Amino acid sequence: MRRFKGAITMRSSIVRAVVLLAAVLLVVPVSGDEGLWTFDNPPVKLLKEKYGFDLTRAWLDHLRLASVRFMDGGSGSFVSADGLMITNHHVGLGCIENVSSAGKDYVQDGFYAPARSGEAACPGYEVNVLVAMEDVTARVLGAVAAEMPDAEAREARKAAIAAIENECSARTKLRCNVESFYQGGEYQLYQYRKYTDVRLVFAPERSMAFFGGDPDNFTFPRHDLDICLMRAYENGRPVKPESFLRWSPTGVADGDLVFVSGHPGSTSRLETMARLEYLRDQAWPFNLEAYKRRLAALRAYSALGAEQTRRALGQVFGYENSQKAVGGYHAALLDAKAMAAKAEDEKALRAKVAADPELARSTGDPWAAVARIQEKLAPRAMDVRLVGFGGSQLLGLAGQIVQYVAEVKKPNGRRYGEFVDANLDSLRNQLVSPAPIYADLEAATLADQFQLALDKLGPAHPFVRAVLAGKAPAEAAKAAVDGTTLANVAARQALLDGGEPAVAASTDAMIELARRIDPMVREMRRFVEDEVEAPTTRAMEKVAQARWRVYGRTVPPDATFTLRLSYGTVKGFPAEGTVVAPFTTFYGLFDRSISHGGKEPWALAPRWKEKMPSVDGAVPLNFASTNDIIGGNSGSPVVDRAGNFVGIIFDGNIHSLAWDYYFSDERGRAVSVDARGIIEALRKVYGADGLVRELTAR
Repeated sequence: MRRFKGAITMRSSIVRAVVLLAAVLLVVPVSGDEGLWTFDNPPVKLLKEKYGFDLTRAWLDHLRLASVRFMDGGSGSFVSADGLMITNHHVGLGCIENVSSAGKDYVQDGFYAPARSGEAACPGYEVNVLVAMEDVTARVLGAVAAEMPDAEAREARKAAIAAIENECSARTKLRCNVESFYQGGEYQLYQYRKYTDVRLVFAPERSMAFFGGDPDNFTFPRHDLDICLMRAYENGRPVKPESFLRWSPTGVADGDLVFVSGHPGSTSRLETMARLEYLRDQAWPFNLEAYKRRLAALRAYSALGAEQTRRALGQVFGYENSQKAVGGYHAALLDAKAMAAKAEDEKALRAKVAADPELARSTGDPWAAVARIQEKLAPRAMDVRLVGFGGSQLLGLAGQIVQYVAEVKKPNGRRYGEFVDANLDSLRNQLVSPAPIYADLEAATLADQFQLALDKLGPAHPFVRAVLAGKAPAEAAKAAVDGTTLANVAARQALLDGGEPAVAASTDAMIELARRIDPMVREMRRFVEDEVEAPTTRAMEKVAQARWRVYGRTVPPDATFTLRLSYGTVKGFPAEGTVVAPFTTFYGLFDRSISHGGKEPWALAPRWKEKMPSVDGAVPLNFASTNDIIGGNSGSPVVDRAGNFVGIIFDGNIHSLAWDYYFSDERGRAVSVDARGIIEALRKVYGADGLVRELTAR
């Protein structure tokens, strides 16, 4: 599953930043169908030369304005004039879980609201549409003087970014974010129209959305109906989007050119060898161990009963998905041949820089600087991973509240990025979300996190002493959960409204815990930002400039959860002495279920068993293509030359996991749900004729 999730540790935001550190532009121009292209620098020439396709500004604008970003880590698109959006079931899973209850499990049974009055609000959801882009590189980099120390340069850069975002938000009333590309070599002001009234319209049973379960995840052939339909509202009425995608009346065929518009979360294709070796030897092994431990805790909790299984399902799915994905990333870095090729790429760029005296003088040796930063990070990496507010929703909320009331009192340019004025509305939407929080599940996951910190940092570590307070991990976690009222939205709102005095006076156990560890969290963040990120950004600016001098702007930037365009063709691939066809059908779905004796995770949902005779088995259900994707592309629309909707990305095969570091379309494939299969299922299995009419209206 191609959803973008941050590293699942106590310092998820910092760890994600560290994982992305030191990415450098060391590769030669793209090959094959590689490229996560920004919409301001599309591959016009490549498409014309290879496919004879004229990529026009009008075509791009239409697709951009129809594409949406789900802020919890996925993509989607508008597919009707009345604000109907399509994404993946696993992107909408949080909403589906939150509108469910012990008495009605929509994850298991599916959801459909034939009338708009029955559409269910998704608490805490936010979707964004990119409406404008502006290059602000000169203003951001111009705020930094060459003689400034790295930390001072970072503060100057941060203040400039905050000022740009604040001015934009005040002027436009839009969400305004300055996005960094090429690891600080370029800055773009992205302006988003945002919608926070998002409602669930349709979701199939999870057994059909995730047919084949974890065994089939990251494989092809696949047979999944991994879709979810939602509607955006504004002022109580369905949004009338500026653009939406029309449903293809014919679908796609083998060899057809197709495009993907979505929000890939992060890639590491442009990393230095020092960073890749760090990921291979330290970061990914730690993450894999942490995932394994958390899954064990969640499965033990799920074993307590059916309701516990329902409550934990989303987290179990997320950790299983992450475990398989990161295992693939790690395997890619263990590939000696691929790593040797990466080393040669870096060596080639460095040689070209060295051969030009002027370029060598202005560039220096940023690669060596990055390597030194890695050496400095290594002994404190475990602290960076574990000192923070992770392990439970409640501790995360407590930490955000404790920092919120302190940060908003500072000048805008001096705050942490998530607390600048331009981001506050979105943050408050999350902090007061009425999504249910389950105390017993919180205690189980927090106990696992405390145990991990104890095992890795040791009992004498100040953070461990602060969170445990002399108790065993399970006991400390239970005391914090039992002693908090933060599951109540009103309690959170009161603390936010009361500001620093209310938070300082609070006797809520989770707030007290967050106050105790906040100084350590802040110190760890200072270390990362001042001693890791700041010098890295400085070095990467030089590498970016050198790369452009050597190769030109022929390589798109690494993914940053911003809107990107990729292109490719519908195509099978060689595997185990044969060739895998690019399409699967409903015949294949039924055959796979029957071949496994109808057992989980290949069991058909009851209504599918009943409706099987009415389904046209020859209709395509899933297809494979060479489009460049990565986590965060989940829910991305796939469109044809005419810009019509032909499918929706939901996964990649096992070979595509290496795309985090290097792209090859020899066997790697993106995997989509076919638009024809969606209509067949809605009509024949779910009787959702109203939805079909809305989707196919011309």
